[in-house]
Amino acid sequence: MDFNCTAKDQKKGVDQSILLCCKFFVSESRRMATLEAIECAARSNPETVIVNKFHDRAYNRARFTLVSYVLHDCTGSPVYSPLHQTVIAMAEAAFNTINLEFHDGAHPRLGAVDDIVFHPLGRASLDEAAWLAKAVSADIGNRFSVPVFLYAAAHPTGKELDTIRRELGYYRPNFRGSQWAGWAMPDTLPQSPDEGPNVVSRAKGISMIGARPWVALYNVPILCTDVSAARRIARKVSGRGGGLPTVQTLGLVHGEDSTEIACMLLESNVIGADRVQHRVEMLAAQEGLGVEKGYFTDFSPEMIVDQYMKLITANKS
Repeated sequence: MDFNCTAKDQKKGVDQSILLCCKFFVSESRRMATLEAIECAARSNPETVIVNKFHDRAYNRARFTLVSYVLHDCTGSPVYSPLHQTVIAMAEAAFNTINLEFHDGAHPRLGAVDDIVFHPLGRASLDEAAWLAKAVSADIGNRFSVPVFLYAAAHPTGKELDTIRRELGYYRPNFRGSQWAGWAMPDTLPQSPDEGPNVVSRAKGISMIGARPWVALYNVPILCTDVSAARRIARKVSGRGGGLPTVQTLGLVHGEDSTEIACMLLESNVIGADRVQHRVEMLAAQEGLGVEKGYFTDFSPEMIVDQYMKLITANKS
C-alpha cells in the first residue's frame, strides 16, 4: 500500500482555515494594459482569489492582494499552495510589460516587481509563509534572472526589509530631489542576492520577497507641497527617528498640491492608526501645516478572510 500523501489527493479536503495572503507590489499604475495583463495572470487559477487592489497614479505603483490555501504532506510540512504558480505568472506578466528604465514616480522602488510579501491568515503559521516566500524567490531568481533579496521570516537571520533597502539605496531619490526615475544603481550589485544573479537587468531591477506577520499600510495626507517638511514629520513619527516604535514612515510628494506620510504599522494591534494620526497632526501643527484624515490602502486581515470566503464560494457556485 502506498502511504504517500500527494497534493492532488489532499485537494479533496482543503482546509480553508489555513490561508496565506500575498501582497504583490509592481512599479506601474498609469498604463491600464499592464495592470490588466498582471490581473489576468492572477485570475488564471480559480483557487487563488484577488481580494483587493490599490493603484496610486502619483506613486506609479500598484498592489494586488491575493489569498489561497496551503496543503501539507503526511508529516505536516507545507508542499503546495495555488499562490505559488499564480505569483510566478503575475511576475512574468509584469516583467514582460514593465521596463524600469522608462518608469518614474514619487515612491521609491528597486524593481518592476518591487516587493512580494506573504502573511499567514487564519490558522496558518509564519513558517508556512516563509516556505512559500523562499520557493517563489528561487523561481523568480532563476526563471527571470532577477536578483532577489529575502527579508524578515524568509531571511536566514530575519534581516528586515528596511535594512536591505537602505543598503541598496532605495530611499534616495534620483530625480528632481523627490522622484525616482529609470535605473540609477550600478549594473553589478555591491552585495550578493539570496537568489538570482549579481548583475541587474535595468528593465527588471531587483525584487524583495519576504514573510512576516500582518503589516498595515496607512497614509496621512499633508496639506503642503514642501516635501522637506513632510520628511521631518515622517522621521519624528517613525520608531527609527525616536517616535512610535514599530512604525516605519516615508515623507513623499503626492500629486501637485500635497505631500503624504506613508506608514507601515508593523504591529498595528499595539500601535494603530489612531496614534499615528494623532502624532502626525501634532507634528504638522508645529510646522503650521494642515492634515487630512489618513486612510488604509488595504483591508484588515479579518476583512480579507471574509472577502476570500465569499469569493471562493461564489466561484464554486
